[in-house]
Amino acid sequence: MGFGNLRNWDVRTKAIFSDGVPETSNSPHVVCFGELLIDFVPTVNGLSLAEAPAFKKAPGGAPANVAVGIARLGGSSAFIGKVGDDEFGYMLADILKQNNVNNQGLLFDPHARTALAFVTLRSDGEREFMFYRNLSADMLLEEKELDLDLIWKAKIFHHGSISLITEPCKTAHIAAAKAAKDAGVLVSYDPNLRLPLWSSAEDARDGILSIWETADVIKVQMAVGITKDFSGRVGGLKVSAVDTTGAGDAFVAGVLSQLATDFSLLQDEGRLREALKFANVCGALTVTERGAIPALPTRQQVLDALTNVVA
Repeated sequence: MGFGNLRNWDVRTKAIFSDGVPETSNSPHVVCFGELLIDFVPTVNGLSLAEAPAFKKAPGGAPANVAVGIARLGGSSAFIGKVGDDEFGYMLADILKQNNVNNQGLLFDPHARTALAFVTLRSDGEREFMFYRNLSADMLLEEKELDLDLIWKAKIFHHGSISLITEPCKTAHIAAAKAAKDAGVLVSYDPNLRLPLWSSAEDARDGILSIWETADVIKVQMAVGITKDFSGRVGGLKVSAVDTTGAGDAFVAGVLSQLATDFSLLQDEGRLREALKFANVCGALTVTERGAIPALPTRQQVLDALTNVVA
């Protein structure tokens, strides 16, 4: 599992907490912005898309995975994005609702379809993607359609990089992140590189780095936690991987679900290490089933598995 930088925690803590006690609010604690789509996952690993005999339909999209992951762990989350005014779009909206994710920021576009992704699973569970999203509804979210009230009242705003690729969603994305930053909301960022969706590797690098400095928490692909005061690695859970889709999102959900309840854990290396172990287990359990959202664990499942974490 990966973890990156935790920066500016002192500023964010002052903005959201008073004397170390979280403010009470009925608003979702974590608002996730970005894509919500259908992953078609092959029923047999190690085959190409053409060779796969069948596919399992699984809801996904990195920011949506995080929102559901937080809710499964007992946290409070919301999702902001757009899907098509079609069967898949309404199915995804229902899945958010069934998983106790606030979906009032989810819109339906009558002129574009819900995004799809076909996933190739290698024999070790790692993936390759083929996307059908040109133009899909998630790419068409406009700034004027943003539910800013959800963002302003959140404790954490989480976003990725996919919605930075194409207008008008790019402008909406930047505006949403700015609204969060201006409101004193902690900003969490998952670069989530998907090179086939960008016009070039250079554009991907420039786009991903364009908002890097605005983030307080960044997830990157290395098993290490870094703050301005300390860094180190934490243990994980040994599992047999079936499908790695959503593992990183489950890890992020594990971190943010704990961070949303008490920002002060960033000041305590011991507590932060425990939080990262918890998040590692979230990711590990997710790879044992096919699909992202269907595989995300509950809090009790994580607690039960924590006893098997290796040093």
